[in-house]
Amino acid sequence: MFEGRAGQRAIIVGQSPGVVEAAERRPWRGRAGRTLRSWLELDEDEFYETFYCASVTRCYPGRHPSGRGDRPPTRTELDLCAFWLDRELRLLRPRLVLLVGGLAVRRVLGLERLTECIGTRRALREAVAIPLPHPSGASGWLNDAANRERLEAALALVREELARLLDRRDHTL
Repeated sequence: MFEGRAGQRAIIVGQSPGVVEAAERRPWRGRAGRTLRSWLELDEDEFYETFYCASVTRCYPGRHPSGRGDRPPTRTELDLCAFWLDRELRLLRPRLVLLVGGLAVRRVLGLERLTECIGTRRALREAVAIPLPHPSGASGWLNDAANRERLEAALALVREELARLLDRRDHTL
């Protein structure tokens, strides 16, 4: 599952579609998507107009055995889906890549700890990559005040990069 079109210069990479996304066949439709759009201060139309939406796996992996949240994709599932994201990044050549959640950060940037990268810019090919925590209610990462400050720093970076993208687009029209 993905949503986007050629020419979009910003991409959001998440972990995998959730149960709502699987039912509606559109990324970022559930609670996590509403939270993410709120963080980005974008309404639904602006969000989908701005971002090509992809994930490291393309299918809903099912509920976590604990009943809390979704099951993380297996190594095999990740490996089987790697082709799609790699090709999207090569074809789209985005200028901005938002990596949402630890799994996306690890898979795309090879970084292990969110606390070390949230609030920073990273280089990814020709793009600026900005890691974000996952907006899921299942994550306790944002319960720490220092982590909420990291998120605010990351969102400020996102706003700067989006302003640059929009400015470039205005000058190329």
